[in-house]
Amino acid sequence: MVLAMKQRFVPAPFHLTVHRSHSGRGLFTQERIRKGSCIIEYLGRPATTKQMKENRGKYLFWTSNTSMIDGNIPANVARFVNHSCAPNCEIKIYRRRVYIFALRAIEPGEEISYDYGPEYFEIHLARRCRCPKCSMMRNS
Repeated sequence: MVLAMKQRFVPAPFHLTVHRSHSGRGLFTQERIRKGSCIIEYLGRPATTKQMKENRGKYLFWTSNTSMIDGNIPANVARFVNHSCAPNCEIKIYRRRVYIFALRAIEPGEEISYDYGPEYFEIHLARRCRCPKCSMMRNS
C-alpha cells in the first residue's frame, strides 16, 4: 500500500533574487529547487470591494469565490514571478493563501514562472505574450 505524502504549504528558505527578465523584472533562483517544492507564498492585503468588482489590477489574486488579495505590496517578492506559457511552477491555494510550487526541478539561475491563466492573459497581456516560449515562436 502506497501512502500519498501530505503537501507542505510552507515555503522552503530558497535563495531567490529579483533582476532583469525578458518582461521587466523577474524572480530567479540561485539554487536548485526540487520538483514539488513549495517555493514562496504570494502575499497581499485584502482587496477592496471596488477592486474585487473591477478585477482589473495586475497583482490581484482570488483566494476563494468571495475573497481576493492585492499583492502590490513591498513584502510580496512573489509579485515578480512572471507568466509563462511553458511554466516551471503552479499556484495552489490553501486556506485562502496563495503558494507557488515547482512543477519540475528548477536549476540555479532559472527564472520562476507560472501560467497566469486565460482571464489575466486577455485583460493584461492583450494576446502579446513575452514569455520565452512565445518569443521563440515569433522569432522563428
